[in-house]
Amino acid sequence: MRGLLIGRFQPFHKGHLYVIGKIAEEVDEIIIGIGSAQKSHCPDNPFTAGERLMMIKKSLIGVNFSKNYYIIPINDVNNNSLWVSHVRSLTPPFSKVYSGNPLVKRLFKEAGKEVATPPLFNRKEFSGTEIRRRILSGESWEELVPEAVVKVIGEVKGRDRIEELAIGDR
Repeated sequence: MRGLLIGRFQPFHKGHLYVIGKIAEEVDEIIIGIGSAQKSHCPDNPFTAGERLMMIKKSLIGVNFSKNYYIIPINDVNNNSLWVSHVRSLTPPFSKVYSGNPLVKRLFKEAGKEVATPPLFNRKEFSGTEIRRRILSGESWEELVPEAVVKVIGEVKGRDRIEELAIGDR
């Protein structure tokens, strides 16, 4: 069985890794959809789809629940009635969708797909919003993400980008 998980992964963190591990207990293959792939360089979406893909791919190297997985950027289409068919056009076939987003769940249910809410892992700390907030305020954030993500954020100068983007947001 193949499952689909869609997230923005801004950035990919240990909560995401935990969810993928739980999904891996149920399916043979995992499709990881990078949602809102066209968005980057803004306060809520500072990283590009390519940067997020690197974060995910490098974080999954050597994990003990390695499965066959596909990482696929998915642009928004801004039309809910077309979105599921858009996702299907970009991905291999899948049997089950994992999402905590009420709209995503509703759209896939209406399309006849089995939908499950993945277990969340300490959502208060392990959220992209919290990690971006900590980076911006100079607080410790590195322990909330896999080491590979720390390296990717360093490589792309993500801290500087988040700080510069916030200047225009104040």
